[in-house]
Amino acid sequence: MTANAKPKSKWTLNPDHSIAIVYRLETAQAVSLAKKVAEYLKDQGHDVMTAPDQKLIPGTKAIKGARQLDKVGLVIVLGGDGTYLRAVRNLEGRSVPILGFNMGSLGFLTAHPVDSVFATIDATLKGKMDLRPRSMIFAKILRKGKVRNEYHALNDVVIERGSMSQLINTAIYSEKFLVSEVKADGFIVASPSGSTAYNLAAGGPILHPESPVFVVTPVAPHSLTSRPLIFPDNKELSFKLDGKTQKAHFIVDGQKMTEITADDEVVLTRSCYDHWMVRQPDHNFFHLLREKLKFGDRN
Repeated sequence: MTANAKPKSKWTLNPDHSIAIVYRLETAQAVSLAKKVAEYLKDQGHDVMTAPDQKLIPGTKAIKGARQLDKVGLVIVLGGDGTYLRAVRNLEGRSVPILGFNMGSLGFLTAHPVDSVFATIDATLKGKMDLRPRSMIFAKILRKGKVRNEYHALNDVVIERGSMSQLINTAIYSEKFLVSEVKADGFIVASPSGSTAYNLAAGGPILHPESPVFVVTPVAPHSLTSRPLIFPDNKELSFKLDGKTQKAHFIVDGQKMTEITADDEVVLTRSCYDHWMVRQPDHNFFHLLREKLKFGDRN
C-alpha cells in the first residue's frame, strides 16, 4: 500500500492471515484482556499470534521473524499510544492495519474504548470498519555518502542534545537548499499523526491527519526568530550538525536508535508505505481533539 492512499471501507481479513496481539507489558489488566481476546478470536477459528518482545499469550504462537510477520493481516493493540507505536515498529514498514484500544492516559492512536473491545473486533472482522491511511516518515542516516541506518516513523523523528550541556548547532536543508542554521536543544520532525504528540508540547502546530506535509519544530531554540516550519512531504529534508565535536541522539517514535555526529547527514522523506488505522466509519478528527485535548474548550 503506497503513499496518498484513499480510505478503505468494507475491509475483511484474508483467511490465510493471522491476527497479532500487542499488549501493554506492565499492567495485569492488559495481560488479562489479551488472554480473553486471544480466546475470543480462537473460538472464531482465527490463527492468533503474540507479538515480539512480550510474554507468550496462552494458546497463541510467537512471532519470531519475517516469515511470521508476513502472515499477519491485522494487529490488535491493548494499551496506550506507546504500545501502539511499539506495534508499528514490530511491523518494520509492513502496511498491516492496526486496531487500537486505549488502556493508557491520552489514547490518540488507541482511539477505541476497552469496554467495547469485543464488539469493535467483531465489527472489524465483519468489514464494518474503515481503514484510514496515515503517512509515515522515512529516515536515512548517511555517513560519507553511505547509508548506515534506515527507519520508518509514524509520529516523529527527533534530533536532540541528550545529556550534553551545550546546545547543538544544526543546518536544515530542503532539496539541498539551506533553510536555516539553528542553535537549539533539538528538533522534532513530525508527521500529521505525530503533530499532536511531542511536536504539540514543544509549541508546534496541529496538522490535519490527511495533510501531505511535515512540520519541523525546534526545541528551546536560542533565537526568537526560530519558529516551526511546515514542508510538503514530497520534498526531501536533511539535517547536519555543525561542529566537529558535536553529537546528538537520534530518536524514532520515542525510542533512541543511535547517536549522530557532524560526519552524519540525516535525510527525511515521506515513506513509500502508509500506515493503516482501523476506525469507526463516523470517526471524526476534530471530535478526537476536543475529547482528548479539550481543543477549543473555554472552561
